[in-house]
Parts: sequence; structure tokens; C-alpha cells
Amino acid sequence: MFDWHELLQPQFYIENGGLWLLLFIIFAETGLLVGFFFPGDSLLFVAGIFSNKLIDYLYDTTHVSDFVSLLILVALCSIAGIVGNFAGYWFGRKIGPAMFSWPDKLLFKHRYLVQAKEFYDKHGGGAIVFARFLPIVRTFAPIVAGIVGMEKKTFVAFNIIGSIAWVSSMLMAGHYLYKFFLEHYQFDLTQHLEIIVLGIVFITTAPVLVKIFTKEKNKPTV
Repeated sequence: MFDWHELLQPQFYIENGGLWLLLFIIFAETGLLVGFFFPGDSLLFVAGIFSNKLIDYLYDTTHVSDFVSLLILVALCSIAGIVGNFAGYWFGRKIGPAMFSWPDKLLFKHRYLVQAKEFYDKHGGGAIVFARFLPIVRTFAPIVAGIVGMEKKTFVAFNIIGSIAWVSSMLMAGHYLYKFFLEHYQFDLTQHLEIIVLGIVFITTAPVLVKIFTKEKNKPTV
């Protein structure tokens, strides 16, 4: 029986959509406006645990080392993230400036765009890299880069670096932490994915929440 809360669980996408759905979500979260609600960080972490299962969609991994399968998954997810950011950048160049006058809608909140712009203004090109590790912000950062007319060559460099850094760190953390705890402590992370996912969500969203609440607290009263 399907339950809507399953959409917030990374393992749901891996078990029901496999490699191709994983790649689409990575693309959507970094390139489509509606992708900000996808569990990107936790999804990649869990994908690292199930890397062999995911690569089995391409070929039989029985006689292939875990490391090779993991590298292939890193490469594929990195490409999806790079292409996704390019889509967001192109979108920002084409119709981005008008977005600041858009009213709030179900799948679009003006404050998300403003937060991404403030983050970009503060960190410049490095924001494209940093934003990869921040939920919501990573969806809007490439769009803002397009809006402000960031030089294409500069964007390409930061886009590639950011995608590889984000994807490889999350996938490898999931893959090797799973093996470490299983081999040394007989502790199976797959039996505690909900707690792990909540921890990842808290860690990755904490900087954004602190910024929002700090800004609200310091807002001058009339």
C-alpha cells in the first residue's frame, strides 16, 4: 500500500526507480525549479550503500570490484548534476530576470530565489560549488548565475568542480561508512536508514535554517 511519506525516503526511489530515476532526480534537483524538494544529499548517501545494486542496471557486477562500480556511479551522477546545473543556468539566462516579480505559487517561493541570490552575491563563483551542499539553494544557484550573467567559462569550471565534489563525497561516504560499520561493529546501516536520513537532512539544512532565523531575528521592527 503506497504511503505519501515514502516520497521523502531515499530508499523508495532506489527500490522503485533504480539507477535511471536516481540520475533524473539529481538532474531535476540541480536544474528544475520543482526539484528543490527532492532528498538529494540523503539520496546520494543511500545510493552509495547500494552502489552495486544500482550499477547492476547496466551490467553484471559479480566479477567487478566495488571500487569500479562506485566510480562508474560517481561519474554518471556527476554528469547528471552538471547537465542539471547547465539547464538551470540556461533557464536563468533566458527568463530568470522576470522571476523576481513572480508571485508565490505551490512549487515556487520567492524567498528561495532571494536566499540563493544573497548566497551568490556573498560567495561569487564559489557559490556554485558551495550551493551543491545546501538543499533548496543548490536548485536556484545556477538560475541566479544565469540571471546575473556569470561568464560561461567560469560557470562551466565551478559547475564541474561542484558536481564532482558533491556527488563523490556523498556516494563515497555512504559506501565506505556502510562497509566500515558492518565489518568492524557488525552494524548494518541499511536497518537504520530513517535515522541516518534525518541526521543528514538536519546537518545539511541547519546552515540554511540558522541564516533564515537569524535574519528574521535581526530584522528591524517598525
